[in-house]
Amino acid sequence: MIPVFKKYDYSQRLKACSLPTLHYRRIRGDMIETYKIVTGIYDVEVTPKLYPAHSLVTRGNDLRLLKGRAKYDLRKFYFTNRIVNLWNSLPNNVLSESLNVFKSRLDKFWQNQDVVYDYRADIQGTRNHS
Repeated sequence: MIPVFKKYDYSQRLKACSLPTLHYRRIRGDMIETYKIVTGIYDVEVTPKLYPAHSLVTRGNDLRLLKGRAKYDLRKFYFTNRIVNLWNSLPNNVLSESLNVFKSRLDKFWQNQDVVYDYRADIQGTRNHS
């Protein structure tokens, strides 16, 4: 659409326009929805059930989630299974009492990730192999 950027590839155009990829926006949206569910902003009667992980492991954040087992692909890619590794990889300093503060800290924490401008990349450091 912008003639000046015609010679650039897709990732370079996104970076030049400061537009994140759709993949990144989906991941970010999943983390925001997870934050709303875990902190009780949404009604617990209508949200998917996310179970806290009660373990003595000190890595990750204080609101770690338990990942359920999925025998079939149908359940493996369901919201409650696909977000757990990513959510558990967030450090405590990203979590906060306010949704807007959480969003800004999440953006700052992920600002150097390749997935922001490269649609083929994935978030680094999540142990997520799906």
